[in-house]
Amino acid sequence: MDYKHESFKCDNCETAEFEKVYNFSLRFHGVNFSDDLIYDRIVNEKYRCIKCGKTFSMDEITNGLDKIKRKFKNKK
Repeated sequence: MDYKHESFKCDNCETAEFEKVYNFSLRFHGVNFSDDLIYDRIVNEKYRCIKCGKTFSMDEITNGLDKIKRKFKNKK
């Protein structure tokens, strides 16, 4: 059985190597039963191309992988 292997690649420089980049923040908001603010911790995760520095969200990578899947499914 043959197999194919294709990676998600940066659309700017065509490399397939990425590193995780995190951003940590807090979102403050009020609630109707208290005068005190409450907060939510937010962690944003992006992936940066190690060659050119372009960043991608996980949704962008997932969409790119879905395109690869469709390409190979349509070749049958």
